[in-house]
Amino acid sequence: MVENIDQFIDAFTQSLSLGIFVKMTLGNYKGADKHLQKLLIRLIETKKGLRLFFLYRYEMRDTAKNYDYEQGVGIVREVLGADFFNGHLFTTQNDYQLEIGKKGKSRLNKGRPTFRSSPVLSHDREKQRHIDQNAFYLKALGITTDHGEIRDKQQDKWRQINKFVEIIGNLLDKPPLNTLKNISILDMGSGKGYLTFATYDYIKNIRGLNVAVTGVDVKKELVELCNDIAAASGFDGLQFVHGSINEYKSKGTDILIALHACNTATDDAIFKGIQANAEAIIVAPCCHHELRPQLKSPKFLKDILKHAVMLERVAETLTDGLRSLLLERSGYTTKMFEFVSTEHTPKNNMLIGLRQGPRPDTERFDAQIQQIKDFYGVNHHHLEHLIDAAS
Repeated sequence: MVENIDQFIDAFTQSLSLGIFVKMTLGNYKGADKHLQKLLIRLIETKKGLRLFFLYRYEMRDTAKNYDYEQGVGIVREVLGADFFNGHLFTTQNDYQLEIGKKGKSRLNKGRPTFRSSPVLSHDREKQRHIDQNAFYLKALGITTDHGEIRDKQQDKWRQINKFVEIIGNLLDKPPLNTLKNISILDMGSGKGYLTFATYDYIKNIRGLNVAVTGVDVKKELVELCNDIAAASGFDGLQFVHGSINEYKSKGTDILIALHACNTATDDAIFKGIQANAEAIIVAPCCHHELRPQLKSPKFLKDILKHAVMLERVAETLTDGLRSLLLERSGYTTKMFEFVSTEHTPKNNMLIGLRQGPRPDTERFDAQIQQIKDFYGVNHHHLEHLIDAAS
């Protein structure tokens, strides 16, 4: 058994020194932790150079750690045959399968490589981190400690920040946004500016694009705070303005953002985006109060919608569904998806509209919208009213 383990470790060590290592999986765990299932190992590029990335996979969670080559090899040597009794090493020259059985017996198989080339580490790094965790604004906003560590109570916010810049990055890679040389972004209801700062930082400093970002909020003290942090960060293209969504002029905006603007404030923001002919409108709706008191249960749904919680969910679905249809009627393609898992926040839906040029024939949309409103007894939808009043 020892000989086969040594040969497996030698192959692992040699693959690292020759630059042919792809990844490794350790399984068949029989150690003391009843929740640990397997250990996944691959390379990661860090500021300290190449490191071994260890992902410990448990039943309900994952834990990740980075090690230098010597430390990583030492850990693998320590756990093989003691905790893990199966190992699969992938290199660009050969695959190695180690199986350790009972009574000291083991088997090592060497086969053709599954992967002919090494992973592109620079791409992996970009996927793992979209913004610098040590950025000053993250410390100033209370996301990280003075040492750049994510505060325990801000883990959900950190996930949200990274997810959002990932979404922004995907949009920038596709038409119509991938043709823009200068990008103007308006964040309506920016609040404390977590995502506003991250958006500017990512587009300006990571993507290297010319961008001007403006955050608008009704709370003067937050606007002053965010402007101070932007100045201290050296973010010349980022500013915060005191004002309301429906009062601010949105002309010249390429991307309009409104995250968790309460109730019909989301409609005001969407309308501002439509007025500006924004290339992209990104909203995460919040507090769907407008339609709830208007709803009348269709007769055959009466016994289902008699429950307040069910009626509330229908109101949320109708509100955002009508917003999507009204965006499409205004010449946008739409996509709605889960922004952040409900495990982390209940305000988790995101609606994105991308401008497609000339507005389509509105008659089909008008008929569908009216049919839905009649079915549920809806008399007024704020976004529809804003669009119709301006036409």
